[in-house]
Amino acid sequence: MKNVLITGGAGFIGSNYVRYALERHPDWNVVVYDKFTYAGNPDNLVDIAAKFKGRYALVRGDIADREAVFDAVRGNNTSVIINFAADSHVDRSIETPGTFIMTDCYGTYELLEAARAFKVERYHQISTDEVYGDIDPPGRSLESDPVRPSSPYSASKTGGDLLCLAYHRTYGLPVTITRGTNNIGPFQYPEKVVPVWVTNAIDDLPLPLYGDGKQMRDYQYVLDHCEGIDVVVEKGVPGEAYNVGSGVETANLDLAHAILDLLGKPHSLIQPITDRPGHDRRYAVDTSKVRGLGWAPSNTFAEAIEKTVRWYRDNEVWWRKIKTGEYLDYYKRHYGGREVG
Repeated sequence: MKNVLITGGAGFIGSNYVRYALERHPDWNVVVYDKFTYAGNPDNLVDIAAKFKGRYALVRGDIADREAVFDAVRGNNTSVIINFAADSHVDRSIETPGTFIMTDCYGTYELLEAARAFKVERYHQISTDEVYGDIDPPGRSLESDPVRPSSPYSASKTGGDLLCLAYHRTYGLPVTITRGTNNIGPFQYPEKVVPVWVTNAIDDLPLPLYGDGKQMRDYQYVLDHCEGIDVVVEKGVPGEAYNVGSGVETANLDLAHAILDLLGKPHSLIQPITDRPGHDRRYAVDTSKVRGLGWAPSNTFAEAIEKTVRWYRDNEVWWRKIKTGEYLDYYKRHYGGREVG
């Protein structure tokens, strides 16, 4: 059996990967290590404990806490670390950049130190295409391109990436990195654009749209991303980064239309607001490197958004508990008074 520590495994992408990995790898014992911040939700893992009894455990901890990290890695005889743990929302990073630096940079450092101390077989870092900054059409970012982060969030993730590559070069640590495009699918905390818009539309509330809505993004289904991560964990070359995305670009305005059409809601629910500071216009990545390992996305954009909308429509009990208290305070603070027109 292989003992795998998955940090941030109670979050959106992490919980989807935990479920995928336990089903895909019957020879894996998985320990989820999570701080349970606002976006780390125990409900994301409820079905896993019973289904994979004996091969799954949950540990509460902060990746920036060296003693706790070392205890988790040592205590579980860890051979693989997969790091999903991150503060990941651009808007929140603009408000409180320090928390992002602490988790995404310093926390990555502590994990790398543990990986080095206990000689793990593989350390895998989950990163983002935002490290490249925006790119003019028809260009696509390559893994070898310079990094040009635009926000405190993307800068903190860039710092984590560079630490990983430095630990590979300096210490020979077997590190790999995946840089994923925007994910959609089940269990995404409703501060990101798709769950905000879907849940608002269900309740006939406005869909806040930054600027002109012509920002271009690659929206991939989260389970496609999980498969890409898994391929790199198993087959990726140490010291290398791999872009993972669908290769299909969608304007944010078109995304809003697609969501409203699937729910049978009027386009008049779209509410333009003042744009985000430093908002990147277009992300697009070249995925030929990961495709060379045998990976390709299984879902079209139309399939991905339909599955996502259906999940939120069918699982109101999950997200209605979240859209209260602190969430509503943040929502009002962030979007209130920014309407345009």
